[in-house]
Amino acid sequence: MTYITTSNLYWDRFELDKLKEMPFTDSEVEKCTVKKGDLLVCEGGDIGRAAIWNYDYPMRIQNHIHRLRSYSEVDVYYFYYIFFLYKSAGLIGGKGIGIQGLSSNALDKLLLPVPPLEEQHRIVAKIDELLPYIEKYGKAEEHLTALNTTFSEALKKSILQEAVQGKLVPQNPDDEPASVLLERIRAEKQALIKAGKIKKDKHESVIVARDKIPYEIIDGKERYIADEVPFELPESWCWCRISNLFSVGTGMTPLKSEDKYYKNATVPWVNSSQTSQRYIKDVDTHITEYALENNSLVLYEPHTLIVAMYGQGKTRGQVSELLIPATVNQACAALTAITYSQDMIEYVYYFFVYNYEIMRKKAEGTSQPNLNIQKIKDIILPLPPLAEQKRIVEKIEELMQYCDKL
Repeated sequence: MTYITTSNLYWDRFELDKLKEMPFTDSEVEKCTVKKGDLLVCEGGDIGRAAIWNYDYPMRIQNHIHRLRSYSEVDVYYFYYIFFLYKSAGLIGGKGIGIQGLSSNALDKLLLPVPPLEEQHRIVAKIDELLPYIEKYGKAEEHLTALNTTFSEALKKSILQEAVQGKLVPQNPDDEPASVLLERIRAEKQALIKAGKIKKDKHESVIVARDKIPYEIIDGKERYIADEVPFELPESWCWCRISNLFSVGTGMTPLKSEDKYYKNATVPWVNSSQTSQRYIKDVDTHITEYALENNSLVLYEPHTLIVAMYGQGKTRGQVSELLIPATVNQACAALTAITYSQDMIEYVYYFFVYNYEIMRKKAEGTSQPNLNIQKIKDIILPLPPLAEQKRIVEKIEELMQYCDKL
């Protein structure tokens, strides 16, 4: 014979597409059979969950379901709503003073308010009348709660989007154009390469615009890159790659078993988990000067941007600014400005925050969804005039304070 379990019984309904079968003795059939109008209540599973059997045919139940059948005429729906109330209020299957289980003994001891039959009918009728409004209010409340939870972060994203599109602050025609700033950085980069302080890029990128359409010149060859830029820029802005503004490096993990790399260590060593904070002021791990000198490590200066190339959960794509000299592990990209400007560093920091989801997608499609140094170098970003970068950062930080209070 087929029978229902607690997994078939839901509030005010049954799911009967997956019924189990087992043999029943004659005495068990009498004890375990329900008929139309019986109130069924879960003893196990979601304790106290109830539904009324309103089918014209009988059904068997497992021993973890209580069958409630009145001795005299009652409005079964009234008692169904009592169980719904008790469950919602934590009086059944809840914590504290509520009944933790619902055995037959516990059910016998359950106190129920019993109004006259006619009043039971009126109560059920009023509940049925109000229920659609309650459900509508519940959905509206869920939507409002979700909105309240996500509104602040959504607003922050909108602010950053406006910022990198040149819509957050007005342009000033007296500002030195970003193209002039970029040429100055290129000249400084060539001087650093000539001095042997940084390595020359194998394929230096120069992005130019003609009729507002961007083209990239690499190794003397020009290519159309309008499909890489998601929006038009103000007249005084320009597109560039991260490698046009920063020298991008990384680090490694000295052998953990080597005492001389870690004993009495004083050199800060950053891992990708520390990019969850705006600034890196301190670290959990230090290495020795010996480790720094005998491994592929660089001591990066304060105001280097650290980008997590891989890590658990939300780590990949996070960015932080060093406030101390530090080395990094292989999971971090270290961005050192070719020409130091705190305004530019802070603007690029906020660009990375804006670009977080886009950058994470660049790492997808492989069994190990990681970023790498080349992917970081190739990131294309909108560059405002330096004076406007300062105004943008000031406005972002002013507005973010209000977002944090929401």
